[in-house]
Order: sequence, then C-alpha cells, then structure tokens
Amino acid sequence: MTDQELELELNEAGTRLGDPPNSVDDLLGILDGLMDRLKDLFFDALLCFLLKKWRSVNSPVQALLYDVAGADSTEEIKAAASVTEWLANGLQPELPTLVQPNLTKLGIAGHSRRGKAAFVLALDQHKMISHTSLKYSALMGIDPVDGMGKGSQTPPPVLTYVPHSFDVNMAAMVVGLGELRKNPLFPPCAPNGVNHRDFFDECCSPACHFGVKDYGHLDMLYDETRGLRGRATYCICKNGKAREPMRRFVEGLSLHS
Repeated sequence: MTDQELELELNEAGTRLGDPPNSVDDLLGILDGLMDRLKDLFFDALLCFLLKKWRSVNSPVQALLYDVAGADSTEEIKAAASVTEWLANGLQPELPTLVQPNLTKLGIAGHSRRGKAAFVLALDQHKMISHTSLKYSALMGIDPVDGMGKGSQTPPPVLTYVPHSFDVNMAAMVVGLGELRKNPLFPPCAPNGVNHRDFFDECCSPACHFGVKDYGHLDMLYDETRGLRGRATYCICKNGKAREPMRRFVEGLSLHS
C-alpha cells in the first residue's frame, strides 16, 4: 500500500466513522476493522489512524512516524518529549466532554532504540534535549538498546555501567528478547553490553526484569510485514516460531503492570 492509498483509506474510514469513540472498547472495535488495511505500518498503525481520524494535527506525535533514522536518537527523544508536553493542553480537546485525563499517572514505554529514549526521558538527564514539565510515574523498556556494543554506544548515551545508577523515582520494567544473532552476516539486534540486562542492572528498586529467550528483537511486529523493510524484519534479527505470543505477552505486561 502506498502512502497515498493509505491516506485515502484512512480518510474514507474517518468519514464513515463520524465522531470519535466514547470508550476504549469502541476504539478497539474500530481499529480491529481497519487493521488488515494498515499492516504495512507494522506497529505505527494506531498512531497514524488517530492522527488522520481525529485531526490531532498540532500534536507532535507525527514526528515519531519515521522510515529511516541514523544512529543518533536525539530527534526521537525531542519528539517524545514534545508529545508529553502536548498532553498537558492538547489532549483534553480531543477527548469526549465527560472524559478527564489523569496526567499524574503518566507512563512511558519504548521498544529498541525507543526503549532507550524512554529511559532518557524518565531520567531527565539530558535536560537540554528532553526536559518535560509533566512527570512520569512508570517506565517500561521493551528490549532497549544503547548502541552496537559496550564502548560503541550511540548518541546520546544513556548507560553508565554503574549498578543501580538509574534513579528514576518510579517503577521500572525491562523486557529482554534478542541478544542472539540471526546468522554470521548480521550482528545481534540487541547485543550484550548495551541491551536489556545492562538497563536492568542500572535500575533502582522497584524494578522487574523479564527475559524471553525463545523470541527475537522484532517479534513485537505483526506476523505479516510487507515490502522490503517488512521482509528484512525476518532476516536481520533472530525470530521465534511465531510473533503473536510475544505480542500478547508484552501487551499483558503493559496492561496489568
């Protein structure tokens, strides 16, 4: 599906759907009906759909929808910080009249390099990059990665290699997946020295760590990922036998933590 086809599909869906849903169940029902048409986006479908349908055009969430990025995560961190700042004044107008957001219970989560970005935001250590006025109350890193290996961290580096040095003053959860290489041609997608083990070692209590040994770094994605990028997700990183169990596992941890 091309970008133009996707935009047309989303706009047509928005016309059919009318007003925003009044409950999470309604939203999930809507998304379920569209998901087959949105698989090309892998796990960005929800964000893209919400942006198109409910016209949060002033929301910086759109800055997080990128195709290719270099080693430096600074722009992603800035974008995530901007989303957090937008929530303070931009979220309420997008919600039904009687719904009030509780921004004192704000969690942040990310996968891979975005897991690293989540830690940077929670730590608030790079204030020139990521300072936010709202405070987070929970942190989840899903197979976070801080570079190609110890000594080869990517900017901005977050790991200090000092045990329990992440004083985030909130509950933290780290999920580990893909530290094994797929084949001799590609390095591990989450190599030792910069992966989930290192992030958890630096967390302070309360913190928990889940290691999922039979699944790989990209088993967070849909089963069917089309196009060249989609096919590459099955070649670059070690994979489990199926992706759905991993997705359900992470969804369960996210919802019940």
